[in-house]
Amino acid sequence: MTALDASDFDLARSKLREAADIDRDAVKELAERARTRALSAADSLRESARASRIGLHYRDAAKDLNEAAELVERFDREAAWNLRIAQASDLYAQGDEFGDNDALTEAISVYRSGLLLAPRLQHPLDWAMTQMGLGAALQALGERESGTARLEEAVAAYRAALGEQTRARAPLDWARTQTNLGNALATLGERESGTARLEEAVAAYRAALEEGTRARVPLQWATSTGSQGVTLRLLAERRSDLAVAEQALGQITAAFETLRDAHHAPNAAYYEAQLPSARALVERLRKE
Repeated sequence: MTALDASDFDLARSKLREAADIDRDAVKELAERARTRALSAADSLRESARASRIGLHYRDAAKDLNEAAELVERFDREAAWNLRIAQASDLYAQGDEFGDNDALTEAISVYRSGLLLAPRLQHPLDWAMTQMGLGAALQALGERESGTARLEEAVAAYRAALGEQTRARAPLDWARTQTNLGNALATLGERESGTARLEEAVAAYRAALEEGTRARVPLQWATSTGSQGVTLRLLAERRSDLAVAEQALGQITAAFETLRDAHHAPNAAYYEAQLPSARALVERLRKE
């Protein structure tokens, strides 16, 4: 190759690289514009979802959030995770408030997709929060089904959450998860003839009450105390144990009175409805 040929070659290569740089800059600019537009559209869809939620149109809200998550996932996985959690929460609300089991099934699926957006190693607390939501959706659906598979999955999800949502790291979240675990175990225990699951539930409630004290979070304390009391009543009935029955009655009474005085009518009504059977059990065991 002559000197002239080499010079031409270098010039051509230089011009081609300049062209590539121009195109590369254009691609970056377009990508940034696409990101900005996607995040802006997601914000609008999030506001639309909020409006639908106010009107209790949870399915419409979930649809908006699904579109928003699809728009932003390639640009911002954390934002996509937040949108998926909100979407799952709206689907859970639809299932819980309107008896829509299909919505609960969808919520379970969305929570599971959320786990992929918040890997345990990189985002342990977000992963644990997602497991908590998954457990709640599984439990709600499991309580409506005759089998126990969903409830077993709920127990597994809550226990997985506790692996990261530790007492030292997030004490009140840990306590709430222990209460939810207790609820799932208690439901399983009701459906089984033995007492093992009920005993596990009582232990979970006891753990919750170590952090969720009456002085610290009185309403959370009342819920955990009352739920443990209901479970203790079942245990007392199966064991014919007067002392446990009396403890159960005392706890259910305390929960009812605390919630009544705080004007939490629905929860207070639930524990008030448990009192007649708890009193009847105590009276019967005293006569035996």
